[in-house]
Amino acid sequence: MRLVHVIGIGAGHPDYLTVQAIEALNDTQVFFAMDKGETKSELLELRRHICQRFIRDRDYRFVELPDPPRAQDGDYRQAVADWHVARARIWAAAIAAELGPDGVGAFLAWGDPSLYDSTLRILDTVAEQIELRYDVIPGITAVQALTARHRIPLNDVGEPVLITTGRQLRERGLTGSAVVMLDADCAFRGCPPQTRIWWGAYLGTEHELLVAGTVGEVGARIVELRAEARARHGWIMDTYLLRAAE
Repeated sequence: MRLVHVIGIGAGHPDYLTVQAIEALNDTQVFFAMDKGETKSELLELRRHICQRFIRDRDYRFVELPDPPRAQDGDYRQAVADWHVARARIWAAAIAAELGPDGVGAFLAWGDPSLYDSTLRILDTVAEQIELRYDVIPGITAVQALTARHRIPLNDVGEPVLITTGRQLRERGLTGSAVVMLDADCAFRGCPPQTRIWWGAYLGTEHELLVAGTVGEVGARIVELRAEARARHGWIMDTYLLRAAE
């Protein structure tokens, strides 16, 4: 039966790969990657660089898959569900065409496949269309990279931490500590100015950006840096930790 590895490759630095991930890379014949256009080509090149560095046997290949558009208007959850269905259709056709009955393929997931990543949900749908099994190799998350680079613990003593999105932060506000991901609109601007923030973008790469302080002190600087970086690279991956003032 076909086997597909879902390999967490960390937040950008090749040294973030685990030994288990490296072994899975060397077990793979075909790597599947979404083609998200010229502005995201650097992400594909980073995947290729990781393979070139760690794979001992060079007998492997990349298959680029077109990424279907996601509706930007209407119900958010329905738009995501429709997008996943469209992706699953493309993935199923590619896996059936590119992998033999006992072939081994892989998807390389930024960070860890468990955290705000759609790969596992889509593969569940793919497995309903073609015969395959898949496993998951965990990776270093952007959350781990962020706290390591800022040299801070994730939580206050004895306190919980929420992992959420910018949209949820805007709708529900902040209590305690929260890691915010997928925030294109800098939702931290709605927090009180004394809120602490630790922000990072392109974590683990040569383009890494780090800013820490209170929202009142550094919020405007983060907004400016983020806009400049996105314009320069054509894409941005960032996350931040918020801690409400006592």
